[in-house]
Amino acid sequence: MALGFFDQFLSPTHLGIPLILIAMVFPWILYPAPSNRWLNNRLITLQGQFFNRFTQQLFLPLNQGGHKWALIMTSLMVFLLSINLLGLLPYTFTPTTQLSLNMGLAVPFWLATVIIGMRNQPTAALGHLLPEGTPTPLIPVLIIIETISLFIRPIALGVRLTANLTAGHLLIQLIATAIFVLTPTMTTVSLLIFTVLLLLTLLEIAVAMIQAYVFVLLVSLYLQENI
Repeated sequence: MALGFFDQFLSPTHLGIPLILIAMVFPWILYPAPSNRWLNNRLITLQGQFFNRFTQQLFLPLNQGGHKWALIMTSLMVFLLSINLLGLLPYTFTPTTQLSLNMGLAVPFWLATVIIGMRNQPTAALGHLLPEGTPTPLIPVLIIIETISLFIRPIALGVRLTANLTAGHLLIQLIATAIFVLTPTMTTVSLLIFTVLLLLTLLEIAVAMIQAYVFVLLVSLYLQENI
């Protein structure tokens, strides 16, 4: 039976047990744990430098109160980056192509930033709903629009990540299918399409890294507005 193009996004199961939890936990096994020695090996050193540079770059615009989020935001970045990159390997499954997982990440982080803003500075948090200098007749309309835009933020976070990864995977599968179909009859054309496939794979690697960074960056921007 021929598989559909969207079957690659179905959560794999074994004996009726979903394996998405294994796909989410497995990336953490690939990262080495720091040792108790004074000098670490090259891999742990590079890993520590990456975490250090990323944390400095992400939290540079935030004040001292936002630095408490460094650990959880770095963990989120590494989690998304690992899953996105591992999902490009053959015979693998990408959990971040599931909208339910992305919304399960986006909604709690967005809600946490909103709650922090309402608790620490409720006046400033509510002030974002009405820009300064708004004409009186437009006040009710702008409040409704800003409220809608506020609640759309987690949806945009989840849908953006899902749509970009899903589109890339579908495009790769479509081009790979065209190569298999054209190879017996049009070898030269299939070689040209194979070159396009290699370039697209490199592009998808960049997209996987960029989308993970964009997700965490937007969460940090929402946090910056509320602290």
